[in-house]
Amino acid sequence: MKDKVLVLLAAYNGKQWIEEQVESILKQSNVDVRIVISVDVSTDGTEELVQSMAAKHPNVEFLPMGKKFGGAARNFYRLIMDADIKDDEYIALSDQDDIWKNDKLCRAIANLDKNDFYSSNVTAFWENGMQCEIVKSQPFVDYDYYFEAAGPGCTYVIKKAAYLELRKFIIDNQGPVCNIALHDWFIYAFARSRNYKWYIDNNSGMLYRQHASNQVGANNSLRSIFKRLSLVKNKWYRAEIEKIIELFPLSNDRFLHKNIHSGYVGNLKLMFHVCRLRRRSRDRVLLAMALALNFF
Repeated sequence: MKDKVLVLLAAYNGKQWIEEQVESILKQSNVDVRIVISVDVSTDGTEELVQSMAAKHPNVEFLPMGKKFGGAARNFYRLIMDADIKDDEYIALSDQDDIWKNDKLCRAIANLDKNDFYSSNVTAFWENGMQCEIVKSQPFVDYDYYFEAAGPGCTYVIKKAAYLELRKFIIDNQGPVCNIALHDWFIYAFARSRNYKWYIDNNSGMLYRQHASNQVGANNSLRSIFKRLSLVKNKWYRAEIEKIIELFPLSNDRFLHKNIHSGYVGNLKLMFHVCRLRRRSRDRVLLAMALALNFF
């Protein structure tokens, strides 16, 4: 019997790509897939296209439309809270514009035998044909989940039992959760703070489309680095970290709590422990620079 997977797909002005994405999900090997789509109010006819796909495919559904979320995170929070869980054994998240390799879900399920949450590397691709693997499978460190996600949320696959706990937490804490700008970061922090087992696959299971409308996108160019540094400098990044810490406080560790609220002296102490804050070496260097320059 094939494993049953519920795929939650958040869409917004995605008419140009969403059919190709849905087709790649429906072609997943050795699994029974059901797709539930939530469409943020769009101007390009995405809603009508989603309705036609649902009429064509019995395993494609859509939630009532007409809501304005203003970003992918709130759309995913809505999907998690409102999508009906039937006899699905695993839940996966999907963007509207990627292309999944045929074995993405079955490979994730194989690695969830002894784990609760799964994510993976991705292969970024551009319309000009250029491709680049984005590696997110560096080893975990003490506090990385307060400072970054496990990778793009579109790679996430979750066991049902852990997902139901995640869903309950979101429903019980809807206000502060919906105030967190990145759903993939929030989910990773939820899992790690509760000692769930997370596996980051060094295999790339999908083509991760890059275009001007990406809310975040791949962090592999000077432009993307400068964009992220500007978010650090204007304190957006620090504000998001503080939200995560408030939502998932560490009960027996005062290091992070104390230094995140101790001004420049706290920044310097964090800088000397930057290897405990981010997984990738380049990210550690950039964060250390931001801390030393008091941009953070």
